[in-house]
Amino acid sequence: MKNVLVVDDDVEIVDSIELYLRNEGINIFKAYDGMQALEILVSNDIHLILMDIMMPKLDGIKATIKIREEKEIPIILVSAKSEDVDKIIGLNIGADDYITKPFNPLELVARVKSHLRRYLNWSNYNDLNDISNLQSGELELNTKTNEVFVDGECVKLTPIEFKILKLLMTNKGQVFSIEQIYEKVWNENSFNADNIVSVHIRRIREKIEINPREPRYLKVVWGVGYKIEKL
Repeated sequence: MKNVLVVDDDVEIVDSIELYLRNEGINIFKAYDGMQALEILVSNDIHLILMDIMMPKLDGIKATIKIREEKEIPIILVSAKSEDVDKIIGLNIGADDYITKPFNPLELVARVKSHLRRYLNWSNYNDLNDISNLQSGELELNTKTNEVFVDGECVKLTPIEFKILKLLMTNKGQVFSIEQIYEKVWNENSFNADNIVSVHIRRIREKIEINPREPRYLKVVWGVGYKIEKL
């Protein structure tokens, strides 16, 4: 059973999301503020979180920060159009994606199923060429254990960050546009994906580069996209 935690202080929104996802065979846990969400996570096996931003007691941004201290489960922010800055903040502190209210139910279901599929296959997928170790200089990615090492030290990446890095390291030297990265990693057509991809790229750099402002591994090709250097 796939377990999704829906966190929103609007009871009607929570109930409507529950209806959409239960029709897909997904089990729903409900919370109405960030504190309730943290309590549910302690005693339940949750595979994905739909997190509203503006909530009482503990908002979605602060709740995401707390969750990311211990868990790497996918977090999709659900926010109003007026909260664009909060969306970027949310991605910067570890959210995987966002969807804007009022949302299209079909889009919501598709995003949830896509992230669940990636997360639940996280420990089981193999590289297309069945290569266990991908390496560039002192940067190493193991496709069997889903681990990344820099100078021998293990670096903690979210599943989305790992898949972006794996795509680039599998094709060292090849430049991928933002649209290509989004379509290959998210398995969806790219639409206004610039912020989502660029924030994840920035987070990867902060974790694998000694100086993210002068990256050794993950390079930008201005006006084209991103690549991993052959070292």
